[in-house]
Formats: sequence, structure tokens, C-alpha cells
Amino acid sequence: MFPSLWFPKAGKKSYSFSTGEVLKNLNKFYKRKEIQRLGAENGLDARLFHQAFISFRKYIMESSSVSADLHIILNDICCGAGHVDDLFPFFLRHAKQIFPMLDCMDDLRKISDLRLPPNWYPDARAIQRKIIFHAGPTNSGKTYHAIQRFLSAKSGIYCGPLKLLAHEIFQKSNDANVPCDLVTGEERVFANEDARQAPHVACTIEMCSTNTPYEVAVIDEIQMIRDPARGWAWTRALLGLCAEEIHVCGEPAAIDLVTELMYTTGEEVEVRNYERLTPLTVLDYALESLDNLRPGDCIVCFSKNDIYSVSRQIEARGLECAVIYGSLPPGTKLEQAKKFNDPDDPCKILVATDAIGMGLNLCIRRIIFNSIVKPTVNEKGEKEIDSITTSQALQIAGRAGRFGSSFKQGEVTTMHRDDLVQLRDILNDAVPPVKAAGLHPTPEQIEMFAYHLPDATLSNLIDIFVSLSQVDGMYFVCNIDDFKFLADMIQHIPLNLRSRYVFCTAPLNRKEPFVCTTLLKFARQFSRNEPLTFDWLCRHTKWPLAAPKNIKELVHLEAVHDVFDLYLWLSYRFVDMFPDAVLVRDIQKKLDDIIQIGVCNITKLIRASQSAAAPGTAEAVSEDFPLSRTQKDARAVSDRHGAASTEALSIAVEAAGLRRVKNSRPSRLGSRQEDVKSYGRGSLANRLLQEGLLTQEMLRQLESEWQDQHRNGRYGFGSKRDDQHSSKETRKKRK
Repeated sequence: MFPSLWFPKAGKKSYSFSTGEVLKNLNKFYKRKEIQRLGAENGLDARLFHQAFISFRKYIMESSSVSADLHIILNDICCGAGHVDDLFPFFLRHAKQIFPMLDCMDDLRKISDLRLPPNWYPDARAIQRKIIFHAGPTNSGKTYHAIQRFLSAKSGIYCGPLKLLAHEIFQKSNDANVPCDLVTGEERVFANEDARQAPHVACTIEMCSTNTPYEVAVIDEIQMIRDPARGWAWTRALLGLCAEEIHVCGEPAAIDLVTELMYTTGEEVEVRNYERLTPLTVLDYALESLDNLRPGDCIVCFSKNDIYSVSRQIEARGLECAVIYGSLPPGTKLEQAKKFNDPDDPCKILVATDAIGMGLNLCIRRIIFNSIVKPTVNEKGEKEIDSITTSQALQIAGRAGRFGSSFKQGEVTTMHRDDLVQLRDILNDAVPPVKAAGLHPTPEQIEMFAYHLPDATLSNLIDIFVSLSQVDGMYFVCNIDDFKFLADMIQHIPLNLRSRYVFCTAPLNRKEPFVCTTLLKFARQFSRNEPLTFDWLCRHTKWPLAAPKNIKELVHLEAVHDVFDLYLWLSYRFVDMFPDAVLVRDIQKKLDDIIQIGVCNITKLIRASQSAAAPGTAEAVSEDFPLSRTQKDARAVSDRHGAASTEALSIAVEAAGLRRVKNSRPSRLGSRQEDVKSYGRGSLANRLLQEGLLTQEMLRQLESEWQDQHRNGRYGFGSKRDDQHSSKETRKKRK
């Protein structure tokens, strides 16, 4: 007979051996290499093995219903009559209870095997395709030559990264009497009035058909095959398009990867190299002051904060500027570009983000980088601030001196002198080769996973898929954080898997709460089988909307435009449930006009937003609500209250200093850090003069006003109490 191992006591088990002995042997079991190897053979990688062990240990130490056979094994081990390896069958049984996929691991591994993507496209493999790579920098004519072949073909498809680019090719084709349809995620436009499909189509790359045969296909910006989020779309187009000729356009850095990928399909690549058509010069001097702007200048910023700040400073100098940034609707971007390009329009300066890098034809003489650092999100989803890459710098700088424009050569420089050396280094660096192409799980693969794991959430299915997926060295699995975010957000809503997958692939910015909330409401009403009507959408968005009175209202209008985009995107996937696409498109065009009014009056909106803040207080500015305090023009500060206090100006300088410190990069700018360290030296007036925030005349005016305020018992913008608080803070800093 076995000895008595445990005796129930108030719902708890009591071992004939100590808890410490049990823990000691469990930890010994966990550390055994042989056990880890057995776990790996049964589908438990290091992460799953660790999670399973934590759960198994908790089960043994806290459960009141541990099986008798496990008690016997534990007793034998603790008494020296057994070995810790004897625990493995019990451990594996427990692991399979918390990770059900272990029972069907072989099937799941086969489904998530991504090592042979070319085999996913049998129609493309059934024909011998000719691959022509048009390689060259921006403004080299590479896309032009590919499009000429597209227009001369009997049938063709153009695949671009942006709606603006697809729309441009759509217009060019029809203007050249080549009937061409337009297909984007939100829009279908037929060249033929009877809605017959035209032989040519211009589309965003995610929307290309891999089943329709064409004579010629053009894949633009092929280097984006490495994009962490969207790279899969370029991989799918390159491997899957069923066309006799595939014309690939992009950076030379992608030639080797495309050649290797085509080697696996048995197709050769013909490379045609192009040189820039107009000269591009990196100037020997920085702009340093907005007073040095000339017609045809474009200031490139990497945040809305700087866009708004710079545009206001420019208009404070009596100059008119156009504004282009990523979240503006396409129509507004085109109108701002048209305004800037028009030789008869007084607007001769452009302030833009890197959104001008592709998709817009602009007559730019000189590109001025306001900064050479850019906020990015790394592979872990963490925010980072780093110098722009050589590829990004070349793409943006190359917009200057476009061939065929009024400027026969392009120039590029920086706003700040200490950025110029680094920019020159970045532009002179070789663009690193594109090493891998993106992949993404298909709806069919996820459905097969769900068949084996019916109780798993969509977010868990994606996690399991990625953890089990196998790719070779030429591929990587794209970032799925946005997909998982939406999957978790709508998990509680009852939807079938295919519909849930579609909602999770909706193109939206998860940083926009209003858009995310709207998607949630769409999904909830969809699950009740209630159509999302035009009236419902108008009530939700409070349409009609007035022109914005401040920046916050402008940002909201941009979000509403994104909501209309989301409705249109879903309307092409669930026609019956989103039935009013035509009406929504009409009001979206009206909203575009309203947003254009706001952008044209952007400096007024900024002033309205700033004057709404409490006098004498520093506004809390987030990245999502961009009202910059960095390098404010001193005139703008003076405009706020008729008299600028030293306190307010010091806040502006301090903010500018913080930005510069944040933007410095040790690995490439040792000298710049020295500049930052010495930034606080000297008087406040000297610092302001050096930064271009103050002139001698303004300095004399400030001195006079400050003396008047002291004589009258007033100390700046705030109350006496505020001033006393400020004095205490100053004393603390001195200490």
C-alpha cells in the first residue's frame, strides 16, 4: 500500500513532505535541458514552456484537487525513490489543457508554413513573366518609362502606394484616350459609363487582383516591400500578378532582393538604370532664419507641432504659405499643391511633412529640413526618435528641381546650421540593400487555425500563427499590432470569423479615438444585422459641420473625414450593410471643401487656439494635439497680449532647447551635443537673438515694457500670486 500523501485540511492539501522540497524539485525539473528538449519536441518553445511551467507549478502548489497519481510521483521524488523527469507526462498533460494547439501542432505548423510564397499563386506560375526593374532616384524618369509601356499595352494594371498616385495614373490614362478604371479601398470609378470593366486599371497596391490576366503590370515604389506594416502587399503583387510583363519601379537598393525572389519563380530580371534628370545641390549654408526664405522654398517638418509653428512664423512675416501633412484629405493636399504651384498665386512657400515624398507633383526650388530627426515606432511598438534614413532623405530632397518645372535645378539645406553636416553625411551614405520581403497571414489561413482552435480569440489566433510561422531568409512576417488592437477592441461583439477579420483589416489610425469608437459602433450595429444608413452616420458625426474655428476643430474634421473613408471602405465589402456609399461620398467632398477653408486660415486657427488658453500659462501640448511652443516667433508672442513677458519668452526658449536635446543623436553628432550643452550659457537676450526669436528693436521694446510693468506693480501676464510662485520656482532652480 502507498503511504498516505495528503490530508484535507480546510480545503487545502497537506503533504507528508515540505512545500520547500516540492518547490526545489519543481525548479530542478524546469532547469533540466532534457525536459526543455522534450518540451520543444512537443511544440513548447521557450516562451510557451515557461508559461506552462508557471501554470503547472501554481496548479501543484495551490490546487486542492491534484490527481492521486501525481501525488505518488511527487512523494517518490521527494523521498529519493523517483526522478524529476517522471513529472514530464503530467506537465505535458497540463500544458495541453492551457495550450490546446499542442494537440494539433503538426497541422498548425503546416498551415503557418510561409516558406514557399510563390506557390500561393498558381495562375502566375502557369505563365512565363518578363520582369523589368526600372531603378533610379527620385526625378529620374523611371516611372515615366514604365507608364509609357502601360499605356501602349492592350491591357494593364498600375499598383501604387497611395490613392493620389493611383488617381494620377487614372487621369493620365483617360486623358491619353486609354480607358482606365480606378480602384482603391474606398472607391471604384469606371471609365465606361455603362460600368463595364476597362482593360486598364490604376489601383492602390492592396487592391490589385492576382486572378485577372494583363499584358503589362507596373509596381511602383518596390522598395516598400520591406515596410514593416504594408510590405506584404508588394510581395503579393510581385509574386502573384498574372501579367506577361511586370515593370517594377524603385530604388536600386531593392534590385538584389527582387532578383533573388524571381530566381525562386524561375524568372529573370532585366535591370534598367536611370540617372536624375536635373542637378541637386546640397548648399554650404543653412537657412538659419525664416527671413531668408525665397519663392519656391519648401520647409519639411516631421510633426504637426512644427508644421503649425513654422507656418505661423512665416505668415507673421507677411508671407503666404501652403500646408501639406499626412492626415489631410487627398483633395485638400491637391488643392494646397495647386496653390503653391500656381505662378499667379501669391503663395510661394510650402510647409509640409514627408507626405510630399511621393504622390504630389510640386514646383520646389529648395528643400529645407526643419529637423533631421523623426519620431518612429520600432518593431516592439515603442516610440523612438532617430535621424531620418538615407532613403527618406533622398526621397524628400529629390522633390526639389523637378524635371519639367520652372526650376532647372534643385537645392537642399537645413534650418539649423548644426544639422547641415549630418544631413550631408546622410545623403552621401549608401542606401542599405533591401534584405527581406513582408508577408501577412491570409483569411483562409486564419480560418483553418480557427477550425483547430475553435475557442481561441482572433487576437490569440494571430499570435499563435506568428509564433509558429516559418519563413526563410528572404521574408519576414509584417507587424500585426494594429490588427490585434482592433481584434481586441471588437472581441466582445458577436461576429463570424470572416467578418471579424475584415473589420480588423480596416485602414484606420488607432491614435484617433473618434475613428476607433466609430468602428466599434459599426461592428456592434453590423452584428445586430442593422444596416448603417446615411441618416445614422449623419447623427453620429453631427453632420452638417461648420468651418473650424480653432485647431482642435480642424483635427476633429480630419477625423470625421477618416470616418467617411472607413464607411466607404466597408461599403465595398458589405454592400447590404453599408448601403449609402453614394450619399456619403457626396458629403465627404463637401467636408473636404470645409477642411480646405480651415487649412487656408490655419494661422488664424492657431491664434484662436492659443488665445483660448489661460494667460501666462504654458499650454500642455501633446503629439496628437499639435500646438507647438518650439521656436515661436517673438512677434507672435507679442501679439498675444500686446506685451511679451520675459517668463513667456524663456518658456519658448526652454521648449526649443528641449526639442534640440531630444533630437540630438550621439552616434552621429558629437559636436551637436556640445552645442546643446552650451545652449544655456550667456544671457537670455543673447540666446533669443542667436535663435532668431528676438531682434534688437524688440529687445528694446521688451525692456521698456518690463520697466513700465515694474513701476505700475504688474509683473507679466499672470496675477501677483502667479508672480510670487514664479519667483519661488526661480529660487529653487538657483539652489
